Amino acid sequence: MMLVCPEGNNDWYINSPEIDSLQWETYIAVEIPAYIDSHYPTKANRMGRAITGLSMGGHGGLYLGLKNSTTFGACGSMSGGVDLRFRKSSWSLIRLLGDTTQHAQRWIDYSVAGLVDKIKPGESEIIIDCGTEDFFFGINEKLHQQLALRGIPHEYTTRAGKHDWNYWKNAVSFQLLFFHHYFTKTETP
Repeated sequence: MMLVCPEGNNDWYINSPEIDSLQWETYIAVEIPAYIDSHYPTKANRMGRAITGLSMGGHGGLYLGLKNSTTFGACGSMSGGVDLRFRKSSWSLIRLLGDTTQHAQRWIDYSVAGLVDKIKPGESEIIIDCGTEDFFFGINEKLHQQLALRGIPHEYTTRAGKHDWNYWKNAVSFQLLFFHHYFTKTETP
């Protein structure tokens, strides 16, 4: 398994409709896979790729994975900010998406929570993990319930823990195991 860890700054891994130079989705879902596949011996298709992250990167892992399911066959999130409407005035989101009133639909469209109705059951292997004391726990719980209601298969794990490295050090092991099983399953004839 090869791990590639691109930096996303504080830009939520989206193609910003407000700032033309911030095109993180294109960079991570198109340019990086193309570069890696051209420079390393990879399984150069969705069955050989997964994406995940933690916190803002947890949003990115699910958002990019679900929107780009032809690139990534599996996706995950650890303590992800899966609904950008959670704290509209935080994390420079207004700079990226524009005013919350004038561009209210963007705040839905650029959130993992806004993708739920567009996901086809079985299209992506999904894993979500969040600690019960994490400030993002409520929005992860809501995402889990929405996915379950729509019949979208996914792994959902919660356990005691906060939004910190103590939690993520444990969570990453489960994510890697989940992806290992995905890759193994896709290699079986």
